Amino acid sequence: MSSNYPNSCGFKREFNSDEISPIMVQDPSCIIFYSCPNLSNLDDTTTPFSTVKDRFSPEEKRILENTFIHWSHTISSSLDEISQTKRLRRTTSIPISLENLSINPIYGLNYNKNSIQTHIRDHIKSCSQMYRAAEAVEEAAQDMINSEGGGEDGCDGMRLVQLLISCAEAVACRDKSHASILLSELKSSALVFGTAFQRVASCYVQGLSERLSLIQPCLGPVAAAQPMMNIMDAASEKMEEAFRLVYEICPHIRFGHFVANSAIVEAFEGESLVHVVDLGMSLGLSHGHQWRGLIQSLANRSGACVRRLRITAVGLCISRLRLIGDELSVYANSMGINFEFSVVQKNLENLKPEDVIKEDNEVLVVNSILQLHCVVKESRGALNSVLQMIHGLSPKVLVMIEQDSSHNGPFFLGRFMESLHYYSAIFDSLDAMLPKYDTKRAKMEQFYFAEEIKNIVSCEGPLRMERHERVDQWRRRMSRAGFQGSPIKMVAQAKQWLVKNKVCDGYTVVEEKGCLVLGWKSKPIVAASCWKC
Repeated sequence: MSSNYPNSCGFKREFNSDEISPIMVQDPSCIIFYSCPNLSNLDDTTTPFSTVKDRFSPEEKRILENTFIHWSHTISSSLDEISQTKRLRRTTSIPISLENLSINPIYGLNYNKNSIQTHIRDHIKSCSQMYRAAEAVEEAAQDMINSEGGGEDGCDGMRLVQLLISCAEAVACRDKSHASILLSELKSSALVFGTAFQRVASCYVQGLSERLSLIQPCLGPVAAAQPMMNIMDAASEKMEEAFRLVYEICPHIRFGHFVANSAIVEAFEGESLVHVVDLGMSLGLSHGHQWRGLIQSLANRSGACVRRLRITAVGLCISRLRLIGDELSVYANSMGINFEFSVVQKNLENLKPEDVIKEDNEVLVVNSILQLHCVVKESRGALNSVLQMIHGLSPKVLVMIEQDSSHNGPFFLGRFMESLHYYSAIFDSLDAMLPKYDTKRAKMEQFYFAEEIKNIVSCEGPLRMERHERVDQWRRRMSRAGFQGSPIKMVAQAKQWLVKNKVCDGYTVVEEKGCLVLGWKSKPIVAASCWKC
């Protein structure tokens, strides 16, 4: 796989996995990464490959020879982030062939064969992600130029794409001087009321500026703020208003509520005592929109009526959650539903099964709307703990709605480009739904989506909460945690929902391996999935 996009990622690949030898490296500024368990007893001095090659088994030689990855110097700073965890040591190479290759051991670590293969596989995967990201940005740029009709505007758009990516590369390299020059030029071109790509670029300029301001020599990006459950926990009034507009105008969250409620109603069929555990309830919305729809569906269903509906809200903003509970109680009573509401004031990482009161003979479901990605960290421990906790509740079904995009890769440039393609599609959809100078659109873009973008671009560690992943990755994670997929078979109903709610043309719904994916012009936006223990 390769990308012909000019300087798109600042790296090149001159290695074909089908070629075993010789491998020639022509660029003296390149970086080669390699790993092998039989090198652990070497010191930190450079050792000729010819003197140690007999130590390897044929399989180890194959692994070694097939995992030389050639990248240019311009992404070295992205790899600095990895070096902080002491997973790798970087060594600068000179023009070499396989026979006279010089090897430098990786921190003298004693890897076993399984760990080294995992180590190598992770790097191959990361490299592949970055190539896919580069191709995605090229595609997005071409789509943007096509939508603007080519010509002078198209040339300006391509120039803006190139500037933005070059600036991201400079920030990744911690080249403050060059990045500052590019940012100055970008600020004059990335207009808040310009084309879709100009507007999304303005959000990325903010994120790059913040990341650049937080960079310290040899330390990478740092920040002093405290982690939250999600970015809405510290939302300003402007951000709350913007999120309300996103809910009302964009179909993403309302689509998730519709699919989730349909799955919950199906799980509650024939049951009289039902219980919903809502993780991160309301996402910061001031009303329990999703649960009003569920209460109405349960009240109108045929057959056995619901004797009691319990909702347990999990979140940190307890006053807001209790206000929502009071409103839902009044609404449920008006619909003839016996309703109970409780709050667990904890974030997901600290939640325990015993925090949720589960009564005998009741059917429990867990609802997660755009929440679980916030506990995906560099290590798998946090998410695994949350999934084990959910598994311990023995829910009849776990309903999960998540952004369907890869914004959690290990490399900054890869995340930057994947997210650029994703949010370019969202801003393009806003172009189709609202006039150019509509203040509602500006509020949504600058006070909500820009906050997500800035979190992806400028934050690291526990402060980076927008760690969106693709549905395939979630499928693997859920399987490892002991969950089995429960196919959602309602594509026709979902398409009818789009028509009924007069959703803008361009939005699509497709079924993908049992999940429902809402997309904009074939670009996935959010995915809905159901899981059983």
